[in-house]
Order: sequence, then C-alpha cells, then structure tokens
Amino acid sequence: MIGGAKPLAAPLLGAGPSRRLATAACAPDPSPALATAAAPSPGPSVDRAPPPRPPDEPAASPAPLRSTSQLTRWSRARALRSGRRLRLDRAAVSSAPPVTSPPPTPAPAPSLVPERAAVGAAVAEDGGDDDLCVAEREAVAGKAIYMVSDGTGWTAEHSVSAALGQFEHCLVDRRCSVSTHLFSGIDDMDRLLEVIKQAAKEGALVLYTLADPSMAEAIKKACDFWGVPCTDVLRPTVEAIAAHIGVAPSGIPRSSPSRKGQLTEDYFRRIEAIDFTIKQDDGAQPQNLNRADVVLVGVSRTGKTPLSIYLAQKGYKVANVPIVMGVNLPKALFQINQDKIFGLTINPVILQAIRKTRAKTLGFDGHTSNYAEMAHVRQELDHANQIFAQNPMWPVIGVTGKAIEETAAVVVRVYHDRKQKCSMPRISKRY
Repeated sequence: MIGGAKPLAAPLLGAGPSRRLATAACAPDPSPALATAAAPSPGPSVDRAPPPRPPDEPAASPAPLRSTSQLTRWSRARALRSGRRLRLDRAAVSSAPPVTSPPPTPAPAPSLVPERAAVGAAVAEDGGDDDLCVAEREAVAGKAIYMVSDGTGWTAEHSVSAALGQFEHCLVDRRCSVSTHLFSGIDDMDRLLEVIKQAAKEGALVLYTLADPSMAEAIKKACDFWGVPCTDVLRPTVEAIAAHIGVAPSGIPRSSPSRKGQLTEDYFRRIEAIDFTIKQDDGAQPQNLNRADVVLVGVSRTGKTPLSIYLAQKGYKVANVPIVMGVNLPKALFQINQDKIFGLTINPVILQAIRKTRAKTLGFDGHTSNYAEMAHVRQELDHANQIFAQNPMWPVIGVTGKAIEETAAVVVRVYHDRKQKCSMPRISKRY
C-alpha cells in the first residue's frame, strides 16, 4: 500500500523500483563519502572490482534484458500501484567478481551523502546489484510525491493511485520510479510547515486535500515560498459543485469533531447492506433473493464473495449463488426480477491456477478431488455458459484480468441503466 506518514526527522526515501539498465558508461560519483569508501585502505585484503579497462579496449556489449510475459507485467503494475516492493528480474551480470566495499565512513554533518550511501547499501543487500552504477543507485529512491490531508488521506491516496495508473508504461519497465508518502491528520500550521520544508529538501511534489480554506491557502503560500510544486486535489471539484448547486462549501474537514457522530441515512443503509450480503453468501437463504439489489451467479472461485462485499460497502444488497454441476439452481432465482442477476465467468487457465492454490490451502491435492483438474474446470465453465445462454437477460461479465473495482463498476453501471429504464438490448451481453 502507499506508504504511511513517516517521521520528519529522518529522510523519507522511497523504495520504489526503478529499471536497472546496463549502461555503457556512468559518470564518476561526485559524493565524497562514496569516493572515500572506494579508495584503497590498508588492512586485510578484500575482493575488489577488476581494474579499469584501457582506452583502446572495446567496450563489452550490455547483457540483454530478459523479456517478461504480460501476466508478469500485470503483477508488476499492481505491485507498483499498491506500493509493494518486488524483486524484479534483472539482466544477467558479467562474470566479474563481486565488489565488496569497506564500511562507509560516516559524514561529519547531515547531508544527502549519507542518504545516497544508505540507498546503495540497501540495494546491494537486497540483490547484490553489482551492475548498478552510482547514478542508478541514486535513482532507486525515485521522485517523491507527498500527499497531505487533514483527514485520513483516503481521497488523496486513491487519487494518486489512479493517476499513477496512467504511467504504468514507465513504472513497470522501471525506467522511472516514484515514491509516495502520505501525511494524514495534518490539522495545524506547524506540522504543515514541517512537511513542506521536508518536501523542499527532497524536491518532492505536494498533492493536498485540505478542506479548511485557511490551511489550503497556507500550504499554497508555503510551497510558493520554498519553490515546491503543489496541486490542490480537492478544491477544483468543490468549486465546481458549489457553482453548480449555488451553495458555498462549509470548509469543515470530514475528520473535524464537529462532524463526528453524525450517523446519516446512507451510513445505516450501508450497514444493512453489509449485514444482508454476509448472510446471503454462497447461496445461503435463497428465499431472500427477492430482497437483493444484485445477484451474482458463477462457478466456484470466480470472485463472487469479494465482489459482493465490495458492492455491499457501497450500499448494495448482494446475494451470490454458486453454479455446481449436478446441483439445481434455486427456484427462487428464476422467480425474481431477472434484471438484477449478473453472471460471472473466467478464463479456464486462470481458474485452474486459482483452484490449485485453493486446494493447497485446504490441504487436499488432485488425488482426492478433481476440483483443480483442467478437464473438470472446462466442464464446469461449459455448464455455466449453457445456463447463461438459457437466460439471455443475465449480463455475463468476464473477470479475467479485472480488479474487483473494475468488475463492480460494470455491475453498478448496468444496474443503474436498467433501474432508470435505459434502452438495452434484450440479449445476453458479455462485458
């Protein structure tokens, strides 16, 4: 997940991945501390890098990077957007002996030199990146993005996550790296100025969601004073709504004590939806299907339960019914409004991989069950497709490669289109 608030006393260096390219030549490191560490010193002999190549010796061609599959790229993208660190594939390094550096000499005063040395040591410990030059080690930290909020920071966090999705072509290939830092609950001027000062030291971009107009104005002036680029994520939307409805915003943060304890109708509706959805999981209590807003139908491990819970948190009462060969679907399913039923399907190869993992978790293998066998998986999916074909009113959503949020967005859109009597073809449509 995107990193939480970190102490301002220590430099906030991100661990975002960056592409480790085999470069033909790297500029010498101007850092005094690293130069001292690289200089020869008396004492026991240690393994060192080979001597520099003569000028007339031809440069060795960089090792080719191994190609990655699309599935690996998806995994990398998901990890990058959630802030997790991956040990990604690297190019094969040359057969030169590993470099063993002596302990770094501590700098007399705080500066960026210890930060660079710490980053280099962390990278070496993580994977022994002998093929990284100093410039690449410095790039590991990535460009810093500060998210400042007077509440929980949920809005800023998810807005930045969605925006970073537009740069996956760069992030996944590790040609650029970004480290994000969330500062939530910033409700006084002193803490706000400390964050901006630290952002100025790191050259960070500041994105903020501050409801209090005075705090928003203060952070803008502070950023202008220290030369920090900043953007108000919330203000344009608030001003657009205010102009549209003709009402001035209150300027009170959602985390303010004056707004706590106000239990709205929407809150109770979501609590009721979650309670209903949990009780209706996996085909339980089919007599209550008529009370559901959405009914999900699909074979085992197509993500019915997590999708149900996600929709319930948004206030929709959801029931899910499994499709099992040899077991008839409940009669109540065909007696309710068919506009609320959605079918889920998935690629058989992906489904088999998910079921294999599930089987290992449950402690049984293929010798005792055909649950994860490809022939059985295809047979179940074919059986489900026959049911979907017999009920053309059910939209069929393919969940392969989709996040829960993406599938939920399709369900919500179709649900509201039908509820508002928007024109839709009366045929089975796959999404």
